[in-house]
Amino acid sequence: MTIRTARPNRAQHFQPRLYCLKKLESILLEMQDTKSGVKGTEQKLNITTIPHVIAGNDTIAWISNKMKTTTEEAQAFGTMLVAYGYIYPLQNHKKLVMCNDSSLYRFQTPYFWPTQKWVPDDSDYAIYLAKRNIRKKGVLEPYEQAHYNHLHEWLNHKWDFIVMQAAEQYKAGKERKKPDRVVFDCQERAYWMVNRPPRCAHSAMDCGPERLIDPNTDEKTTFDIYRRKNMFYQQAIMRSKVKSSVSLGALVKYITTYKNHDPFLASCLPSNPWQTDHDAYWTLNMRRVEVPTKMRVERWSFSLFELLSDLRGRDDFKIFLKKEFSGENLAFWEAAEELKWGTSSSMSTKAETIFKTFLAPGAPRWINIDGRTMGLTVKGLEHPHRYVLEAAQTHVFLLMKKDTFFRYLKSPTYKDIQKKALNPEPHNFSPANLEQNALNRSPGIHPIILWQQEEEEKAKAAAASAPVDVKAMMSKIDRKK
Repeated sequence: MTIRTARPNRAQHFQPRLYCLKKLESILLEMQDTKSGVKGTEQKLNITTIPHVIAGNDTIAWISNKMKTTTEEAQAFGTMLVAYGYIYPLQNHKKLVMCNDSSLYRFQTPYFWPTQKWVPDDSDYAIYLAKRNIRKKGVLEPYEQAHYNHLHEWLNHKWDFIVMQAAEQYKAGKERKKPDRVVFDCQERAYWMVNRPPRCAHSAMDCGPERLIDPNTDEKTTFDIYRRKNMFYQQAIMRSKVKSSVSLGALVKYITTYKNHDPFLASCLPSNPWQTDHDAYWTLNMRRVEVPTKMRVERWSFSLFELLSDLRGRDDFKIFLKKEFSGENLAFWEAAEELKWGTSSSMSTKAETIFKTFLAPGAPRWINIDGRTMGLTVKGLEHPHRYVLEAAQTHVFLLMKKDTFFRYLKSPTYKDIQKKALNPEPHNFSPANLEQNALNRSPGIHPIILWQQEEEEKAKAAAASAPVDVKAMMSKIDRKK
């Protein structure tokens, strides 16, 4: 059982929805109007009378009439109000849905509305569970008991304070009238049901993968579910473990390696063009510059991925492979990348060309991959898609990574480019120069304006190069006369 902890940045990702929730609240206030709103009645719950109770079918009918919409859409809107905690069910409090029947609901007090934006803290939830534990004499629901045990262990350093607060709140609650006490307990439970839902359910406040769980479906544990769980746990047990010291060492090594190449940690050489208005940095680091910089060449040695990601490094790697007569692996990797990122219309043609060039028996640039991968790839090419070569491409990449890449780093080709690489001197600009550069900056031309200018120039060039119709020109002259 995992415990949902409070999110410190909840208010940040909550802001875009704030306007929509305000709209919901305006409609909710209309629903609570005594004259034109949803008709509420008193309802007996055991021996206690609960005031202002509304039925699900009455609420859906009011929404449908107010918004001039269908019953299905009105029910979806009502479910949204329940999911966000504006309305809560009296009977089945775990099902945060609006049912189109005689199910009973109540309006939540504005103190517990989401727009109040007070973050539900673990300590508050612990006090609520401790108070509920006192009232129920230790008989909590299973998910509440799991939360209670976890919080008892997690907040053990201040558990005495939590129990004291819970006892004080329980004592203060007993002084209220019974109907008020029952109503407040229902409101509080509804609030925590939204913000600390049970297992396999989610809150409307959640973001990310948790939203993929459907809270309205009953979880049926079948034999297949147990089988899949068993397979998962077996694989988890067999998975290789890494000590935290080894993991932290790898992280430190990565940071140390890339420290001088991170523009946030190290300055750009010769200068940052965004600050100095000097474009030397961009000129020296063009995609296929003839002589690269030392920092760029050094980055190629970090990994094969860094080398292939840089077009200039890939060109240098091709020169080395050509000398060793083993360029088919890189050519296949590039063809697979072109198929992956190319257009859909050319996919079949590219797949056929790749098969004839690299995979067919007796192909001119046949690649050496294992039989299983070859069979899967050839079979997949019968109905090609963007990722049909993924397995073969990964196999070829690992072959180059384990063998060819390390031989390239030791080769004269790489050492020669290291010697030729440029090491630009840093530019020195005084604060006065930087200020003057900032004053001389002019806003760039919008791309649409540039495109319009290019189209006008093309039209003028086409008109100038077009043959002249002598008869049309003579007729124009005659008309002018």
